[in-house]
Amino acid sequence: MSLLAVSEAAERLGVSTRQVQHLVARGELRSLARGVVDETSVERLLAVRRGSHTRPWAESTAWAAVALLSGRAATWLGESQRSRLRGRLRALGAEELVERARGRAVVSRYVAHRSAGERLRADVVDTSSAAARLGLAATTAIDGYLATTDLQAVVARHGLMRDDTGSVTLRGTSMDLDVVRDLVSTGDVLAALDLAESMDVRERRAGTDVVDRALGEFRG
Repeated sequence: MSLLAVSEAAERLGVSTRQVQHLVARGELRSLARGVVDETSVERLLAVRRGSHTRPWAESTAWAAVALLSGRAATWLGESQRSRLRGRLRALGAEELVERARGRAVVSRYVAHRSAGERLRADVVDTSSAAARLGLAATTAIDGYLATTDLQAVVARHGLMRDDTGSVTLRGTSMDLDVVRDLVSTGDVLAALDLAESMDVRERRAGTDVVDRALGEFRG
């Protein structure tokens, strides 16, 4: 595991050290000790941001964007909010949407014993199965959503070890998981957004391509 001082992370990201601290507080960077962050989390954020410093949408707005692109109503927003969001989505490109929508969950990565696989999948709303539909090789990696309040219990139950290069990705959210399950069953927009945040070039491209097509269809 490679470490960076907060000042080094700030220089790489092109932000102030105070902004790095805010990113740590929001869960977008991982702090390992006072004044030190994990280099992989910095590289991952750089991959998602692609040079931009746009702030992510609030969680409810990010989920509403996924819902609207998936043909769902996003009823947790008021009609005027949905109308404004529709206008924003028509004006966005895929890469900007990926950055804007990252506030839908707080992402953490782990290493798990290989025997934990199916039991762990049962505890999350899994999106990793979409990889094959998006033209990628089948994977044993686990990538899924769960309630933020359940995260620590799941980590303890399966003996997960925090590692930003691990193959288990848990995305903690306060969104109703029935809504998340519906969006997973409706199409691949959510899985594509997940892939578009990957550090793997092929995964990132596959996810971005699907997001781009979804935006094109939304514009009509």
